[in-house]
This record gives sequence, structure tokens and C-alpha cells, in this order.
Amino acid sequence: MTDAADPLVLFMPSGKRGRFPVGTTVLEAARSLGVYVESVCGGRATCGRCQIEVQEGQFAKHGITSSNDHISPVGPKEKRYAEVRTIPEGRRLSCSATIQGDLVVDVPPDTVVNAQVIRKAAIDRLIARNPAVQLCYVEVDEPDMHKPLGDLDRLNVMLHKDWGLSDVLVAQHLLPDVQKILRKGNWGVTAAIHRDLETSRPNLIALWPGLHNEAYGIACDIGSTTIAMHLVSLLSGRVVASSGAANPQIRFGEDLMSRVSYVMMNPNGREAMTKAVRQAINELTAKVCAEAEITPDSILDAVFVANPIMHHLFLGIDPTELGQAPFALAVSGAVHTWSREIDLAINRGARVYLLPCIAGHVGADAAGATLSEGPHRQDKMMLLVDVGTNAEIVLGNRERTVAASSPTGPAFEGAEISCGQRAAPGAIERVRIDAQTLEPRFKVIGVEQWSDEEGFAEAAEKTGITGICGSAIIEVVAEMYLSGVISADGVVDGAMAAKSPRILENGRTFSYLLHDGAQKITVTQNDVRAIQLAKAALYAGIKLLMEKLGVETVDTIRFAGAFGSFIDPKYAMVLGLIPDCDLEEVKAVGNAAGTGALMALLNRDYRREIEETVTRIEKIETALEPHFQQLFIDAMALPNKVDPFPKLASVVTLPERKVLAEGDGEGGGRRRRRSRE
Repeated sequence: MTDAADPLVLFMPSGKRGRFPVGTTVLEAARSLGVYVESVCGGRATCGRCQIEVQEGQFAKHGITSSNDHISPVGPKEKRYAEVRTIPEGRRLSCSATIQGDLVVDVPPDTVVNAQVIRKAAIDRLIARNPAVQLCYVEVDEPDMHKPLGDLDRLNVMLHKDWGLSDVLVAQHLLPDVQKILRKGNWGVTAAIHRDLETSRPNLIALWPGLHNEAYGIACDIGSTTIAMHLVSLLSGRVVASSGAANPQIRFGEDLMSRVSYVMMNPNGREAMTKAVRQAINELTAKVCAEAEITPDSILDAVFVANPIMHHLFLGIDPTELGQAPFALAVSGAVHTWSREIDLAINRGARVYLLPCIAGHVGADAAGATLSEGPHRQDKMMLLVDVGTNAEIVLGNRERTVAASSPTGPAFEGAEISCGQRAAPGAIERVRIDAQTLEPRFKVIGVEQWSDEEGFAEAAEKTGITGICGSAIIEVVAEMYLSGVISADGVVDGAMAAKSPRILENGRTFSYLLHDGAQKITVTQNDVRAIQLAKAALYAGIKLLMEKLGVETVDTIRFAGAFGSFIDPKYAMVLGLIPDCDLEEVKAVGNAAGTGALMALLNRDYRREIEETVTRIEKIETALEPHFQQLFIDAMALPNKVDPFPKLASVVTLPERKVLAEGDGEGGGRRRRRSRE
């Protein structure tokens, strides 16, 4: 038994929490909450798979002050393990460490076999090449006592003669090696010249002996949840490797405002988060380079996109001002810097370019998605939505474009949902509910069959059925509405318990039993509320932009981001996540922000395009708009309290509008109020 006086333990990145008596092992606490921590030795501290890290500091959002003093000292079992095998500094074995006080515990991704599926990949698109990096082979005159011109000066003479390059600025780190490189190449060398603007001074950033015909760049999208990277040949334009990883900053807070709060309340918070994200980027760089069988030194250019808070933390800028009105950016324009200035493990002379931010909460990632999908190039009214912990919205056409952000929170990514989890093997990702019997069928990541198909049970034994990920959360709530389990105002109808044993009573509210197995998976009234709040924030932001443009409908909708790629447009519309639109015109465009970064990496003309476009996008701050609150209230209903959905209704049979007060139908006996739409 636990009580309110027991220590509170929060596990990251899952966001699951609970109270446990002092002396409970961290592993036992994790297992009781359904947090996956691997242990194959039965808790004898011999396998070392159950490693965790304790995060220190104040986590205001969760009301937790976490400290290493709140976990038991290293005991004999851990000491024996450390003598036989190495354990990274700062890590503990959760099977031996016991809870002594409030804790925030991080489960490192490298210890998890069934790790989160990072679903961000480059899309196939032909991008015209005009990179900022050019390789120039020259043959330099040998030294002549009668012409006392330095080796570097003679190199510059040939760069001007053969390539028309004047007044070349040489990277400082090359100066000690120029003579050695020239002689090693027998006076023939390849110079890497970086020139972003035609009017800017050319920079000599790398030099090789002889003919060198390899140059690479990276395009990276730093998301609040995941980081995606693409390694690209600057000569062919081909993506040679791609990879992704969880953003390690999740351990400081799953949403952006939690991370700002952590910076405000912990003196070294900014430095810790900057170090964490840069280290993750360097690890990803090493990974893609290993896949492509090149060295990181071959990377000469890098382009990054990120939301404003990730953008600032990556650059080492305190994001505190972004946590309060007027949400001031330290820098909004494009950023040009050197890899060595931000501790990137690539060529020391490599340049780094960050796309401009649109507004305080509409960042360089939204600019990248805008560059990729081009609403500003369209005649149609295009809605571009990147659904994440903070949804970024761009709406417009070539005439006028507006943008805003909406604080959807982490519900769509599994946090704040009782059985929610990130996309990983074992997570339910698709759901269908029979409207007559209320029986569900579902699909699990890592299993080909649906739950009602032959062979599912055997296949699911390998992954388990561990929770519900974001795409399924949207589908299950929408299906619950379509089947009458929940009303238009999102109340689980207890009267349906007479129809199906899947409607479970929980005090004054009810829940829906999705899976009854080793781990019971339910959708509770609180889960439905969390989804309603998230979807209402997004829809209200979209509706506000539509009002600003004076339009009642949109012509086409694009879902950007990894999560958007797995949303079924029909269910998104049933839920009321997006406005009514021809479903054929609703498409997922994958990691559009990353595609925008690729475009800017391979063609510097795109850098100029987005820099100019951002200055013309009108920024709307939803928090300052008096009508936003009413739009939000209307959007709490499914699909919406006031907005019609005729195009959706033409392809989906929407239920008769049923409105219940919370607690209606308790025990199957309360009255229900019905009204027709």
C-alpha cells in the first residue's frame, strides 16, 4: 500500500509516475508502472541492463525536487558489478538502488532493447543543387627564391586564376598545415570553398593534397521529442544515410515549458541541456558517418531546424524569455556560425546555418516545413500543421500567409495518457471498434497481423502489448465517439455498460477496456479529456488563423512531422483536430522540417527564399487574441460544437449528437440529453 506521504517517482521519457514506500527498488517501481527497464539476471546485479540515471534539480511542473541523496548509496552488488564491468558515471543499477525520496529517473535509450521507433526519414525529392560549398582543384607554382611569395599566397593566386575567387579568407586552423598539404600533394591540392552569399567573401574551410572529390553535409531537425539527421553528398545531392534518436532533453521535461522552467529553477540547467543536445547530435553524426563509411571530418556544411526553445538551447542561449510574454527571441533571423563554436564533431572549418524563426513559438522547424511545402507558392489555401508538444500552424497562399502556435502538450505523444507510451514495439498504433458489439480490433507496432487475425497472439508474444501510442490515441477516441461510447462532449457513457462488459466503472466515471491481457489497457475519462484539451488547442489556433484571413474553409491540409505521418486523416477530422476538408486533399508529408533543411543544405537559393518569406509571414499570438478562448471551448466538442463538417459527413456516418454531463449514466441509470446536429 502507498499513501500521499510516500516519495513520488517520475520516469522519463515515458512520463509515468507513482508513489512508492521508502526502500522500494527503482526496478520494482518501474515495473509496477509499466515502464520498460530491461533486466535479464532477475535482479542479481550481474547483467547491468537495468541502468538508470537520477536527474538532479527542481521540476516545477511535477512538483518534484530530485536529488542523488534521494536514492540509496551504492551497495555491495553494484560495487561488485563495477569491479567486473564498467558502468558509465552517474548511472545506477535499478535492481539494487532503492527509493529514499522524490526522484526523477531517466531510462537511458541505449539500455532499452525495445527502444522507441524514431519515425523521421528523408523523403524522395529532386532538389536542384547550388550548395554553399565548392571543391576547387588547383596546381600551385612551386617556391621560387626570385619570387618571394608565400605558399598560401601562391595558392590564392591560383584560386583567383582558375576559379575566379578573390580575397579568400583562410580558416585559422588551416594555417599551420598549408605547407605540409601542398608538398604532400606535389603542389596539387583541392580546396573547399564556402560561400553562402554571392556577395560574401569566400572562405577556405578545408584543404586536401591531390584531387579530392568527396564533400558531405548534414541536415538536422532538432525536435523536442526526437532528433532526425540526414547525411548528404554535396556533390551528387544524394542522401547517403539517415538516423534518428530521442532528444535526451526529455529527462529535463517532456514539454517545452517544462524545460524553460528547469532552466529558470536550476543554475546549470541551460548548460546541461545544451550539452545534452549537442552530445546527441554528435552521436547521431558518428552513426550516419559509420553507416556511410566516411569520417566526420568529411562534413563541411550543416543546416539545422528547430523550434525556438530547441534552437536557443542548441546555440547555448538561455530560453527564459520565451517562457513569458512577449516571448522574445534572442535572434530571429538566420544564424551563420562555425562548427567549432558549438562543439560539433565534424570538420573544424565546417559552417553551420540555422533557418530563421518565424515567431516566439513558431520556429525554424516551421520555416523549414514552409520551405518544403510552399504555401507561399500556392494559389490554393493551404493549411500546414506540425503536431508536436507545441503545434505549429501555417496557413495561406501566395497572396498572404499567417502563422501561430498552439500548446497541445504531450498527450498526442502518449504522455498524460494512463496507458500512453511513445511509438515502440508493443505499442498499439491502430484501433477499430465495432459499433454494434463495442468489441475492438487493433494493430501493434512490430506485429503484422491485426488482433483478430490468425497468428496475432503468437507474434505479439515477442513484443508484448504494452500501451497506446499517439496515432492510436487519436483513433481510439474517434472510434469511441463513432460507436457511441463517448458523447459529443467527450463523456464516457456509463449506460453502455449494459451493452458491453468493456465499459468499466471507475467511481463516478467510466473507462473503455481496449485490451485485457498481462497488462490491462484502458482509455479513461481523464484520457479523453486530455485528448480533447490538446485537439481543442490546435483547432482553435487553426480557426483563429482562418478568421484572420477571412476564409471559412481550407483547400488542402498537410500534416508535417513524424507524428503527422501516422495520423489517419479521417480520424483526425472525426476528432476535430483539423477543419472540414476533402479527405483526398489531406496528406501527411513526413518530416517536412527536415526536408526544408535538406533543401537549404543543397541549394543556397532556398536559404534566401525562406529568409525573405519569413519576413512576410504574419505572426498571430493566440494568447493575446480575445476570441481564442471561445474557439477553444467550441472545439472541445467532437468534432466541434458549432462548425459543420459536411465533407466529412459525406464519407463517414457521424453519430446522433449525444450530450452527457460528466457522471451521467453512472450505474447505467442517469438520464441522457440528446439533440440532433
